[in-house]
Amino acid sequence: MQHEWTRRTMVKAITLLGAVGALPATAGPSSGPGEAAVRQALKRYAAAWTSGDLAAIVACYHDDFTLHYFGQSALSGDHVGKAAALRTLAAFAQRTRRKLIGVTDIMAGDRFGAIVAREMLMQGDQPVEVDRLLLYQVADGLLIECWVHDQDQRLIDTIIGE
Repeated sequence: MQHEWTRRTMVKAITLLGAVGALPATAGPSSGPGEAAVRQALKRYAAAWTSGDLAAIVACYHDDFTLHYFGQSALSGDHVGKAAALRTLAAFAQRTRRKLIGVTDIMAGDRFGAIVAREMLMQGDQPVEVDRLLLYQVADGLLIECWVHDQDQRLIDTIIGE
């Protein structure tokens, strides 16, 4: 069953993540860099990603960047540190032959922001389009943590493999 991302389902997903402890607890509205700083960091990242500027993409990641992949694939889990996260992203790109179709939406709050992106992945020789919700925490103007939520996690697990 395919799931269509809507702003309402994204808000529910983000709220649920906080409720089940998948996100760190916030001390309050002033505990983050603020909505403008979060939005600026996400816009800078989205512009680099859209233009395919790898150096600019990498420059958007904090040295302590952590990447969280869900599911049951060989890449599932927490990838702590910029180098580990970059290795995982490279492995994902190699296994899926991903191509960004476009950034559909950018949302920002005081501490967290989200990007909804549409990508084309290859399942064997068949192209498959998927929507992905990338939830980011921002610190020092950089992306410090990312939780990747795929529209169809089973499909992603199948493409990546064990």
